[in-house]
Amino acid sequence: MKAFLLERYGKKRPLRGADVPLPELREGEVLVEVHAAGVNLIDAKIRDGEFKLILPYRLPTALGHDVAGVVVKVGPGARQFKVGDEVYARVDDFRIGTFAEFVPVQEASLAPKPKNLTMEEAASIPLVGLTAWQTLVERAGLQRGQKVFIQAGSGGVGTFAIQLAKHLGATVATTTSAGNTALVKGLGADVVVDYRTQDFEEVLRDYDVVLNSQDGKTLAKSLNVLKQGGRLISISGPPDPDFAAEHSYPGFLRFVMRLLSMGIRRKSRRREVRYSFLFMRANGAQLREITRLIERGAIRPVIDRTFPFSSTNEALSYVESGRAKGKVVIKVK
Repeated sequence: MKAFLLERYGKKRPLRGADVPLPELREGEVLVEVHAAGVNLIDAKIRDGEFKLILPYRLPTALGHDVAGVVVKVGPGARQFKVGDEVYARVDDFRIGTFAEFVPVQEASLAPKPKNLTMEEAASIPLVGLTAWQTLVERAGLQRGQKVFIQAGSGGVGTFAIQLAKHLGATVATTTSAGNTALVKGLGADVVVDYRTQDFEEVLRDYDVVLNSQDGKTLAKSLNVLKQGGRLISISGPPDPDFAAEHSYPGFLRFVMRLLSMGIRRKSRRREVRYSFLFMRANGAQLREITRLIERGAIRPVIDRTFPFSSTNEALSYVESGRAKGKVVIKVK
């Protein structure tokens, strides 16, 4: 099969197109023929080597976390899906590789593709959808009537999270440029802050939850918009001791993560808010819940551009540029 491989870590290092053997299936896996693959910033960060301490991949390996496609083979112990089923997933860490014609996926990470979406639309959903779900539903327990600040509302996570938060009955604030105001308001944002001309910490007050996806400066400023007892949940770091313990990292990594997060944890305690780092994980059951919302029309995909499979490196560069409104997708089949 054809795949785009990361051969060595390197900043903006191009992936190499290659012919590789079909992957062998492990217990509980099915083989999915990839019709479309979502492109995410984490793919670029893995390529650049930013995650090699916590995600030490054996190279060469194909990149890609989002897939929509068709089951073509069922492995040992797999019972939930059959050949011919249309599915989608965020594949598991250490089994990534959706920038390829076929990818093995654990059944527990798969869900039936939403019936009202194309393959390209479905491939845009899993990683950002699960990130928003695990932040707002699982971690924050967002309730009707609460207020949530979702940064970068026109990005992949932002466009999904705004819709999910509105479905949950929250008041939603977000940041974006003036040119994207209509987009985020159309998705349900109640308060829109133009990051080029306004400072969100001067506009927003007494919020229950902040979903931080930006840099350390923005993270620290986010404390000022939260009410006492609020939740600051970051998907861009720094990782905290709870994250290190949950993943059973060795002592030196736990020490590093404790040091990296010490400043924001100390500031959070002083302001009587709770800080936590979230690194989303594959979860087929949660993806099924997301499927129901999509099929009911509560959430719709937002796609900026679709690239052909041969232009995988160009798609990755476009995501890195930060210009995408919503998601970027690769059409493989």
